[in-house]
Amino acid sequence: MPARPEAPPLTVAEYKILPETGPRYQLVEGDLYMAPAPNRHHQSISRNLEYILMRYLEDHPIGEVYDAPFDVYLSNIDVFQPDILFVSERNRKILTDAGAEGPPDLVMEILSAKTRQLDLIQKRRVYAKEDVRELWIIDPEPQTVTIYRFEKSPSEAVAIFAADENLTSPMFPGLEIDLKRVFRK
Repeated sequence: MPARPEAPPLTVAEYKILPETGPRYQLVEGDLYMAPAPNRHHQSISRNLEYILMRYLEDHPIGEVYDAPFDVYLSNIDVFQPDILFVSERNRKILTDAGAEGPPDLVMEILSAKTRQLDLIQKRRVYAKEDVRELWIIDPEPQTVTIYRFEKSPSEAVAIFAADENLTSPMFPGLEIDLKRVFRK
């Protein structure tokens, strides 16, 4: 729920003057949201997935992976800190000292009780509008990964993978991600 429902939207300029220490924030459609620290299982999932992707990218240098906290500037009123993001070599121009100034090719959001609705509704809507090519919504319970490819549909998932399956994506040719390894505690 926005903290300031009647106030005018905040902008990137105002976001940039927030202190670097203390709580992390995201600017979503002009509203400022605190990004609470995720729980340990969330962090395990993030670490496991990032490890698999980093190993793949060592042998296939097709882009770069970053994890939160890492600012992604999508519009003048949207600055997100996705759990994990991938920027392809051909899209490398968006990477700056400030983070990513433009849409990454792929964003991965790991759901938690505190940010679930924000990730599933507002952030997904903005990712689609701002030309993120692919979004993975990783749900620790029931251990699923829902994939959106916004060029196909801005609102409908193209695939849902369960923990006992191997995830594939055109973002990573030849990679099959064993989701049991991703969800391992």
